[in-house]
Amino acid sequence: MSGGANGGAAVGSDDPKQKGKATPDTLKVGCIAWVTKDGEPRRAEILSIRETKSGRQFYCNFDNFNKRLDEWVPVARIDFEQDVEWPNPDKDKQKDNKSKKSAAPKKSQPSKKAQKKNVSKREQSVASEGQTPHPWTEFVDSQTPKTAGPGDDLDSKVNASLEIGGTPGVGPDEMELDENEAPADAAEKEREERASSFSREEEIEKLRTSGSMTQNPAEISRIRNISKVEFGRHVLFPWYFSPYPEAFGQEDCIFICEFCLSYYGDIKSFVRHRKKCTLQHPPGNEIYRDDFVSFFEIDGRRQRTWCRNLCLLSKMFLDHKTLYYDVDPFLFYVMTTRDERGCHIIGYFSKEKESTDGYNVACILTLPQYQRKGYGRLLIQFSYELSKIEGKLGSPEKPLSDLGLLSYRQYWSENIVDYLLVFSEKEEKCTIEGIASYLSMTTADVEHTLQALRMQVYHKGEHKIVIPDDLIKQREKSKAKQKRLIEPERIQWKPPVFTASSRTWGW
Repeated sequence: MSGGANGGAAVGSDDPKQKGKATPDTLKVGCIAWVTKDGEPRRAEILSIRETKSGRQFYCNFDNFNKRLDEWVPVARIDFEQDVEWPNPDKDKQKDNKSKKSAAPKKSQPSKKAQKKNVSKREQSVASEGQTPHPWTEFVDSQTPKTAGPGDDLDSKVNASLEIGGTPGVGPDEMELDENEAPADAAEKEREERASSFSREEEIEKLRTSGSMTQNPAEISRIRNISKVEFGRHVLFPWYFSPYPEAFGQEDCIFICEFCLSYYGDIKSFVRHRKKCTLQHPPGNEIYRDDFVSFFEIDGRRQRTWCRNLCLLSKMFLDHKTLYYDVDPFLFYVMTTRDERGCHIIGYFSKEKESTDGYNVACILTLPQYQRKGYGRLLIQFSYELSKIEGKLGSPEKPLSDLGLLSYRQYWSENIVDYLLVFSEKEEKCTIEGIASYLSMTTADVEHTLQALRMQVYHKGEHKIVIPDDLIKQREKSKAKQKRLIEPERIQWKPPVFTASSRTWGW
């Protein structure tokens, strides 16, 4: 919940504030006011102010809410009867002085400028993504088996015995100890296990209340510029900034054609366009069709405008996405649903034509109106089915977005558990490399998943994989609810071959 009567400090500020009454004209950036959200008054910090056709609007960051829930609010939603907390002018002056001092010496460093010239445009465009820490780090550090010695690293090629129906959350400390091992305090072990065990509910709560994954301060400070989007039959409320032309930021709503993805700022232009637009599906080859969905493959070099518009649309819902203009080196795989009007976009993933790191997904998104309906899993499964046809091990490009990370973790864990349950009937030893090869996943993703779910342990000089009973029951329940799967035999696709010019950037 957001701040209540006690009025805790706003997001990003713990300093005491001067309080007083305000009006729509005196309210300024940095103030903390009470704003109505979901029918309740909540403390919010004013990050920006703008004038639109419908009047003045304030961009608010709410206490204890993810950055994607920031929004532009009209004057009517701000409670001016309660005191407003004014920004501390002394603190602001100190920040300005520090920024000036830190910026001054940069002018006398020509060597850094020379270094920037040597950096390729590709590296510059993805610089902010590279600064984000690896999403698995915290889980790998917390889940490393404690009984393994310094030389007992969990090699992905080593054989591991498989035990089905083990104790839930079983770890090396819970297994039978060797004679030379000293027993640890049971209560302390229980606390450590509770702290380090993987909990999807806790992870979702962290994502709801935490900030953006993006570590680039310039990216975090960007204010969402589009308030509302009409996209086909749906009205979308963007989560993040998207680099549409500046004039569109003054509109209360923009209109996007759901077939050609062209965007308009007024309804008359949009209606006129819809009468002339003849496109009824993404401009590419249909490579998959079943009773529920279709997949289209679009070459970014051949359909630059359409793919750029797709990237602009997806940027509104992906905080860490930086590439939206240079689409030449990418293939786009768009999932659609069909009706009498045409093929409507559900989501997509992009893929580099030639990835030096072996990534099978560069960017992946399910549009908000189709989320939490199982479509994200279909996108992930389809990317791995293509990797199987290519005969390669695939992995998504890091870092993943917060929701993307949750989806991939669930997909990895479900497929690994399914494979192990079938493999256990053969009563043979399995290897992480064998799991990776069968599922077309990288050994690193397999190993990290086993560690995050506490399924990989080291005991008496032997690596073991234990599947907890509760994990088996959870998988059985999810299978009963699962309605859609990709049918690999329906995929009509061969790995495309490109010339050197078609794989490069279009600068």
